[in-house]
Amino acid sequence: MAARSPLRPRGLNNWAAGDQLIAASGDIQTTAGCVSVVETAAKGLGGLDILVNSAGVAYFLPVEASDEAIWNITIDTNLKGTFFCMRAALPYLRDSEGNIVNLASDAGLIGENGLSVYCASKGGVVNLTRAMALELAPSIRVNCVCPGTTATSRTDFYTPEIWEQRAAATAIGRNGTDDEVGEFITYLCTEAASWITGQSININGGSFMEH
Repeated sequence: MAARSPLRPRGLNNWAAGDQLIAASGDIQTTAGCVSVVETAAKGLGGLDILVNSAGVAYFLPVEASDEAIWNITIDTNLKGTFFCMRAALPYLRDSEGNIVNLASDAGLIGENGLSVYCASKGGVVNLTRAMALELAPSIRVNCVCPGTTATSRTDFYTPEIWEQRAAATAIGRNGTDDEVGEFITYLCTEAASWITGQSININGGSFMEH
């Protein structure tokens, strides 16, 4: 039997399959949508080794403008969708002894002005990760990462002034890249991280300390 590479996700037998893409669209604000997305992906890929819950929405609004509709879409997407995608993936991940990584945020660990509903949803993801890690151990590891401001399509609307302000709010003095977050998620799913579960790991240049 060949020794498993420490960089190979546990349970992933066909490492070359990493370049295979399956379109699995669905509305993860609903339980049925979560099930549909997971089932489509699992059938197309022949199982699941890793689930990354990365869908999310955020609204920069004062408390007075944060109505029930904002609460519903934010919680349903960021928190309920995360839970029901995990639940739908359990049979496949138990078979593969796989991994779950949830995308929380530094806003799930600290308060942020104008983001009260988003902070509540991501704080829920942080504690949901801990609870699920306990319940699903030892066969499935569950962790989450807490990025700060990262260069993605979701931050394209930032003005240069806002971008610089957010960079200045980090200890390192710059915002992050999607590659930095993605590479760390990959690491969490490898056997090199096999003793890590239930953790909410900051990957935000120290922004959580600067608030």
